[in-house]
Amino acid sequence: MTTHPKLTALAESLPATVPFVGPEAQERQRGRPFRARIGANESGFGPSPAVQAVIAAAAGDVWKYADPENHDLKAALGAHLGIAAENIVIGEGIDGLLGLIVRLFVEAGQPVVTSLGAYPTFNYHVAGFGGRLVTVPYANDREDLNGLLAAVKREDAPLLYLSNPDNPMGTWWEADEISRLIEALPETTMLVLDEAYGETAPASAMPALDVSRPNVLRMRTFSKAYGLAGLRCGYALGETQMIRAFDKVRNHFGVNRVAQTAALAALADQQYLRSVVADVDACRKRIAGIAVANGLVALPSATNFVTFDCGGDGAPALRVMQELIKRDVFVRKPMAPVLDRCIRVSVGPSAEIDLFEQELPEALKAARG
Repeated sequence: MTTHPKLTALAESLPATVPFVGPEAQERQRGRPFRARIGANESGFGPSPAVQAVIAAAAGDVWKYADPENHDLKAALGAHLGIAAENIVIGEGIDGLLGLIVRLFVEAGQPVVTSLGAYPTFNYHVAGFGGRLVTVPYANDREDLNGLLAAVKREDAPLLYLSNPDNPMGTWWEADEISRLIEALPETTMLVLDEAYGETAPASAMPALDVSRPNVLRMRTFSKAYGLAGLRCGYALGETQMIRAFDKVRNHFGVNRVAQTAALAALADQQYLRSVVADVDACRKRIAGIAVANGLVALPSATNFVTFDCGGDGAPALRVMQELIKRDVFVRKPMAPVLDRCIRVSVGPSAEIDLFEQELPEALKAARG
């Protein structure tokens, strides 16, 4: 009998899993590629031509380690946002930063508040560092701000996660409601405000940037509107001392050289960003129209996807998703109760939305039959 090194008790207790099954894994299982990849909330419009050129030019320098301080990117972001570089930390996408935040602020066994059905990668990190999840159901397909606040106070939670605009529903709260929540939070509770979809949201949903408040970390990314999901580059904005704490635990070489270079070029090309935001808006409207034409309800969206209400419980929506996947159209769905009555369709190039429009009626017919 082979003896293995012993895992920690926490690691031993965790399932070996991933928060999402990627489309690549599904393609391997199916034995063929998807014809439409509109399920992962990526930007099918891609990065700007200027960014692609910079990436190609940077390829010859990958023998060098990246700048572990991310100096140039932090300086550029600071100038763009009107804050100091000391108020910014760069990481391997928001996902990487979420893991660091849990590690920094949550002791084993402590409660962490989030919404039931919200971003599962955050839950994965909470479990991985031994936190105890406390979940609050959505209310009318939006994260329940009052319920979240009540749970934080009841549990004396050190950490609260909220995405605005929301994933997986695409809904949002206006800035004054988010500010009200921030004002009401205990000073000892850190709010992780995930604004991954901020570029595609109405300006009225984004509170003014205030980096003087120690208990708010605002998360942004180059994965969505900027079209750099595959390079993994995101950032957090916050009070100087809280940002400095990331240097205690972060992977200093985690953001690779090409990602830093590409993010700089993407930030500089705001004209292209504006064109993508316009394309996202137009595609959201088209997808919503397809839903309505097929007897489904499309939820209002401030993200780069549209969530459809398929009616009933989770079973009809699951069948619709499965039937679309059979037809080589990759989409996803929420899995939490109540939210699971929906499917979620990402915006994308016209040819892929054409295919979705073509296949949806037959998928619905098969799912209902």
